[in-house]
Amino acid sequence: MSRKIAVYPGSFDPITFGHLDIIDRGLKIFDEVIIAVAANSTKSALFTIGERIDLINKVLADNERVRVDTFDGLLIDYVLSQKATVIIRGLRAVSDFEYEFQIAQMNRSISQDVETLFMMTSVPYSYLSSSIVKEVSSLNGPVDGLVPAVVKEALDAKYNRN
Repeated sequence: MSRKIAVYPGSFDPITFGHLDIIDRGLKIFDEVIIAVAANSTKSALFTIGERIDLINKVLADNERVRVDTFDGLLIDYVLSQKATVIIRGLRAVSDFEYEFQIAQMNRSISQDVETLFMMTSVPYSYLSSSIVKEVSSLNGPVDGLVPAVVKEALDAKYNRN
């Protein structure tokens, strides 16, 4: 029997409890979830690719069914190279859907062997984004309930609060 592998792509700058919620729920469906940190993101990053991978590995160190990797180029090419059949995308609001739908349709036009699974973010995280976490943290606001402790420590270090 082949293993069911899914790829959960994103910038994860930084990883939040919202991301972890999607990962935990994905692991209820798939044998393995590959967290694919996008190297070519158009977003302005606070953490380097290496720092993001390190933080994710620290947060998920105890989970053997999660693998952290990075990719550059087309997501669909990466997914196929990993022998995965599903891309997991988290949706916070209807506004996320339009963009994600277009990307899913493009991926489907390139390869019909890969499906996109949209997962609605759990209610406590429906407003949560890495951008909001960075903004709150940059203004010395509380992020304890938004990110794991190791991520909060990394944010404090980035903003010279250690």
